[in-house]
Amino acid sequence: MPPKTTASTGDKPGKSGRKKGRKARLIVLVLVLAIIGGIAYGAYWSISTVRASFPQTKGSITLDGLSGPVDVKRDGYGIPQIYASSDEDLFMAQGFVQAQDRFYEMDVRRHMTSGRLSEMFGKGQVKNDEFLRTLGWDRVAEKEYDTKLSAATKKYLQAYAKGVNAYLQGKDGKDISLEYAALGFTNDYKPEKWTPVDSVSWLKAMAWDLRGNMQDEIDRALMTSRLGPQQIADLYPDYPYSRNKAIVQEGQYNELTKTFQQGTGTTGTSGTSGTTGTSGTTGTSGTTGTSGSSSSGSAVTSQLGGLYNVLDDVPAAVGVNGQGIGSNSWVVGGKYTISGKPLLANDPHLSASLPSVWYQMGLHCRTVSSKCQYDVTGYTFAGMPGVIIGHNADVAWGMTNSGVDVTDLYLEKLSGEGYLYDGKVRPFTSREETIKVAGGDSKKIVVRQTNDGMPLLSDRDDELVQVGRKAEVNTAAPDRGDGYGIALKWTALQPGTSMDAVFAMDRAANWSDFRSAAGLFDVPSQNLVYADTKNNIGYTLPGKIPTRAKGDDGAIPAPGWNSKYQWTGYIKQDELPYEYNPSRGYIVTANQAVVDKDKYPYTLTTDWGYGTRSQRITDLIESKIKGGGKISTDDMRQMQLDNSSEIAKLLVPKLLKINLDDKDVRDAQKLLEGWDYTQDADSAAAAYFNAVWRNILKLAFGNKMPKELRVKGQCLWVDKIDSTGPVDDDTKVRECGERDTDQAQPDGGDRWFEVVRTLMDKPNSDWWKTPAGVGDRNKADNRDELFKRAMVDARWELTAKLGKDIDTWSWGRLHRLFLKNQTLGTDGPGILQYILNRGPWKLSGGEATVNATGWNAAGGYGVVWVPSMRMVVNLDDLDKSKWINLSGASGHAFSAHYTDQTGKWAKGDLLPWSFSGKAVDGSTSDTLVLKP
Repeated sequence: MPPKTTASTGDKPGKSGRKKGRKARLIVLVLVLAIIGGIAYGAYWSISTVRASFPQTKGSITLDGLSGPVDVKRDGYGIPQIYASSDEDLFMAQGFVQAQDRFYEMDVRRHMTSGRLSEMFGKGQVKNDEFLRTLGWDRVAEKEYDTKLSAATKKYLQAYAKGVNAYLQGKDGKDISLEYAALGFTNDYKPEKWTPVDSVSWLKAMAWDLRGNMQDEIDRALMTSRLGPQQIADLYPDYPYSRNKAIVQEGQYNELTKTFQQGTGTTGTSGTSGTTGTSGTTGTSGTTGTSGSSSSGSAVTSQLGGLYNVLDDVPAAVGVNGQGIGSNSWVVGGKYTISGKPLLANDPHLSASLPSVWYQMGLHCRTVSSKCQYDVTGYTFAGMPGVIIGHNADVAWGMTNSGVDVTDLYLEKLSGEGYLYDGKVRPFTSREETIKVAGGDSKKIVVRQTNDGMPLLSDRDDELVQVGRKAEVNTAAPDRGDGYGIALKWTALQPGTSMDAVFAMDRAANWSDFRSAAGLFDVPSQNLVYADTKNNIGYTLPGKIPTRAKGDDGAIPAPGWNSKYQWTGYIKQDELPYEYNPSRGYIVTANQAVVDKDKYPYTLTTDWGYGTRSQRITDLIESKIKGGGKISTDDMRQMQLDNSSEIAKLLVPKLLKINLDDKDVRDAQKLLEGWDYTQDADSAAAAYFNAVWRNILKLAFGNKMPKELRVKGQCLWVDKIDSTGPVDDDTKVRECGERDTDQAQPDGGDRWFEVVRTLMDKPNSDWWKTPAGVGDRNKADNRDELFKRAMVDARWELTAKLGKDIDTWSWGRLHRLFLKNQTLGTDGPGILQYILNRGPWKLSGGEATVNATGWNAAGGYGVVWVPSMRMVVNLDDLDKSKWINLSGASGHAFSAHYTDQTGKWAKGDLLPWSFSGKAVDGSTSDTLVLKP
């Protein structure tokens, strides 16, 4: 029977709650006025339809399955703090409350992870479902649940699912969310019960978006159709270790390296006997080929664009389909803080989504004991029990993406129903999948895998059947025939224990507990930053990280027919880098290299972020320390908001020396005089500089890229190429870019900072020369001529976008954030997009800036990823910690808490973060009691 509800008589919402309630009523009235005229679906909707799904937040509700009462206390922003007396009750309540606020989001997520989006949204999602079924995330999650996870974790997952289903009981779609009411006009979709595997599957989606260098691997291969090996190397320069420090500087890896160098003992890889992993350097991004490989840097040609198109269409779970994923997290020890205890900051950089990917929440046992073990608060994923990032009563932690290489693409020589491996044909294992389609016929597909479980991605796109047709291979390679297939090796396609890790971290009481918990975190591999109330700080790199044969760095697709290119094992957990209480007194992680290339025996990746943000954060901390000051919670917040442009510091002195003929362009140039390089939303100088930067990248690099990497709609006359390479008869063909605006190259990130920095001392490099055939107007024969051209083009681009009067220019007018509902808000009818989406907000910050409001220079100036949340934890007094979310707690479009944090987030404000019982009671607006 449906949960029983009782109206509240004793709870009085605070002023904030009353104000937001009035605002919600006004919004609902505006909505109804907009739609009662019969616009689109409006003729069928009413106030009751809009309000039907709003959660009950006061009074009481009876839930079958609880062993005792549970209190749900929400503050003025709708953020819940849950109090229970047993672990099972706590996680059952978490499932119920998250479903109240976010079930539609949860439902879409599980349909994505299981490859069943077509059941909700129709035939337009069939291609995505085919690819997701080929990856088989839900199948891996089911194996994980059945064979890997602890009994306690399964118990918590079951309790969580019970809570979600208690919420769903007796409800129609329109009672759950406005989106279901919209879907009801096109199909008869009905939400089904939640399962524990639905929660586990979300970890696979998270791992997919944080999968490391797979996109760089594809891009390097695509570049071979237009660029030579040295040109590609120019675009992937070495990591600047001497300038941008690695994360671990005083850690365990020193002893490990010493052991290797002395030749005493062996450092094996788990699951592999007698191997010592991959010797060589870490992060040598300049390599574009594999020594001795039968597949060089041009291993996969433009046909690989077919794979890119498939990947690009897969909905992003937390990131921009693997592009631009970054984060900042750092910790300062008590020696340098005002309180004398550590401060820990974190702001993960992910896709801007509505609602935010994060859900703020506290999970509290009334009395912590063996029966009820949790007292933790922080950021959760709707659809998963536990807290992902946050703190408990003893420790705090943050995360950034490590970027380690846990994926490899393999070229497979197809032969009949099998593939070639060490001179013999092996059969594929296969399964049939049926994709149900709302409003259409079901579709059957066959998924093929190699013997070691690698799915054949090329089966999912007609172009990929031909992949490798023009691949450069040596004489030992098998005949290519109609081309090679492409298979994927990825650590997340093996069952793991990451769900166990979430609960273990939530319970951790000290560094030893935390390190043990981190050891369970298989995928995605994250940089974990730690602090505790005993005045300790630390860092550890967890994850299932493969080792490869000597000479194979994982930078390009490998020949699958040769066993020597298979993974040789995995780095043991006790050999992964970590750092505890370093003498410098702080630790900074911002996607830079984890370790120095000469101080660690394994290759973790060849594609680190280039350390621009991490070094800027380090400089800010050092400046404060060397000035004799102590760092406060607000200092940490101000560092998160730092808008300084490191590339501007390099280029502006050169740009100011360029002689310009046009007065209007000189006026724009003068904006850069005296500019402090900060990218504030109201800065005209920031607007002009970023336009110049975008045009420099376009002229020097973008116009030389193959069409598969250039932005859609950019068409150029280029040299004709055939199967043997460029045609020498001066034949030109018109080629148009194929990439979406947020994925095209050059994107302007800090890899491009390093590319340009390296070329600054080569003013006559061919890169500074505009390609033949683009016309005299764009002709440049050296660096300064190209800079001049870029300054002219930027002036007239901004005149078109912002007007001729430079006094009206501002960075925020170009750099705007729109929050979009990730389903009907992007592909639904116009009226639905209007109803579900919000914005714009004019933002400060920029690409590779600490305040990382990312934009893609190839595509435009709009914001494509953001600090998805910000937090600062004060380990001296946890109630003095601060936090903010990108949107709000609610996923209901006309709830007062849909985007009630966004305005403050955009300004850089943080909210109070209550933890103690007294502080929570003081901030509570609504209390709901869940009764057994």
